Amino acid sequence: MSMLSGKVALVTGASSGIGRAVALLFAAQGAAVVLTARREAQLDAVASAIRNAGGRAHVSAGDISRAETHERLVAVALREFGGLDIAVNNAGTVGPLKPLAEITPEDWQQTLATNLTAAFLGARSQIPALLQRGGGALVFTSSFVGTSVGLPGMAAYGASKAGLMGLVKGITADYAARNIRANALLPGGVDTAMAGDQSTKDWAAGLHALKRIAQPEEIASAALFLAGPMASFVAGSALFVDGGNAAVK
Repeated sequence: MSMLSGKVALVTGASSGIGRAVALLFAAQGAAVVLTARREAQLDAVASAIRNAGGRAHVSAGDISRAETHERLVAVALREFGGLDIAVNNAGTVGPLKPLAEITPEDWQQTLATNLTAAFLGARSQIPALLQRGGGALVFTSSFVGTSVGLPGMAAYGASKAGLMGLVKGITADYAARNIRANALLPGGVDTAMAGDQSTKDWAAGLHALKRIAQPEEIASAALFLAGPMASFVAGSALFVDGGNAAVK
């Protein structure tokens, strides 16, 4: 049986990497998916792959740092598929790779806007729709950076990703009793364009107990667990999907 049969899921940052893998997996597991990112052509390619496999997908490109984007995405889910059950707030940016004192206020604000404020804006729009369905699941893509370790030049990124944990706990305090489960994924290094060149990926692999980085599909499987019925008693948690990174620091 498909784990997400009859469900409607929204995925941000769905044009590539983890978001693309989540969109493909959730659709394969029976969910109708609403996909967003800034790159519409890449989103269309993901949606086409889903439809060609017999799934349902709708694309709505936009800037997730803007409140109106999230309002539109929820409206699309309601109009096209009749509701919303799951949201994977995945989109993010590495931001400036500089020591803290060299980061401009503008770069700092942009990193937090994309990684943290966008997650707040998403949840703010998604929660009323989830409540209309009697509850649902929110999944946020955080990181091992900022939660278990700091890395040189990644203070803005780490701060924004650590902030997601406060958001998850706040949503849990406010809405868990109304059957909304908010949880965070904390991936380690993942083989995506954001991970850099091969030498950077090789360096990142050495940080992990498994001595490799993940494929996006491995992170998507963890997202499926948090979004699906097997995690029915999991709320306000941080799920490390980091190849043992945090365990060996």
